[in-house]
Amino acid sequence: MIEVLDAPSRQAERATARPRIIAVVNQKGGVGKTTTAINLAAALAACGKKTLVIDLDPQGNASTGVGIPASKRAIGVYDVLIGEAALHDAAMPTETPGFHIIPSTMDLSGAEIELVGMPRRERRLADALDASIGAGALDYAYILIDCPPSLGLLTLNALTVADGALAPLQAEFLALEGLSHLKRTIDLVSERLNPRLALEGIVLTMMDRRMRLAEAVAADVRSHFGDIVYKAEIPRNVRVSEAPSHGKPVLLYDLQCSGSRAYLKLAREFLRREKILPPKGQSGMGQAA
Repeated sequence: MIEVLDAPSRQAERATARPRIIAVVNQKGGVGKTTTAINLAAALAACGKKTLVIDLDPQGNASTGVGIPASKRAIGVYDVLIGEAALHDAAMPTETPGFHIIPSTMDLSGAEIELVGMPRRERRLADALDASIGAGALDYAYILIDCPPSLGLLTLNALTVADGALAPLQAEFLALEGLSHLKRTIDLVSERLNPRLALEGIVLTMMDRRMRLAEAVAADVRSHFGDIVYKAEIPRNVRVSEAPSHGKPVLLYDLQCSGSRAYLKLAREFLRREKILPPKGQSGMGQAA
């Protein structure tokens, strides 16, 4: 039986629809976090899932990597956090259909200090998102938050609003050591601020299986974290490294390269996992791919 909604009911349905929010996070820099955020978003959009990236890193690499120059970033995530702009008004389209971004601006560099004295300092992003959802102004299936390489207030805002966390991990020993610290932080935020939050996925990046160390680290990660480690791996690929300098996700820069194929594979695996996620508030640990 098909239920027919009247106009007020349809408006209410739109107003309460909530996109899935994923924090792409790792406190260690240089692990492919921003690269994963923008290329996974582009791949999800290519799969028909309208996606928004929030560039929460003051370096603004995600914004640059999709071709948004600093001169064109009239409204950014900083304006959203301090309450001077609505979240949906800050979203900008990219060259990839169905992929929008809220850019980072230079002002975000000082946001950590400014946020300390603000009310609900760790929930500024959550409040802005709720306001846009309440206004029926967010038409996205997914929101990916590109976090800075630290565990300060900006990252805390991302973890407080997120439904889950995705951790890119370079296959090297020091990156593996930092992952345990990140997992403890996520567990703490889940306990105290956001019971929905769980480490839902780990993505091995910059993989070179010709190196014994990479093989050993990958094996250790899969042994320790089990099914939350994605089967899809992102290889070292010069086209992935070149794409940001051209202001494009690698799917637009070179669709046929191994990096593009890897991110499309990751997006498909991501969407398969989404269908079998446990109810909100339960851990994503141990889910099958």
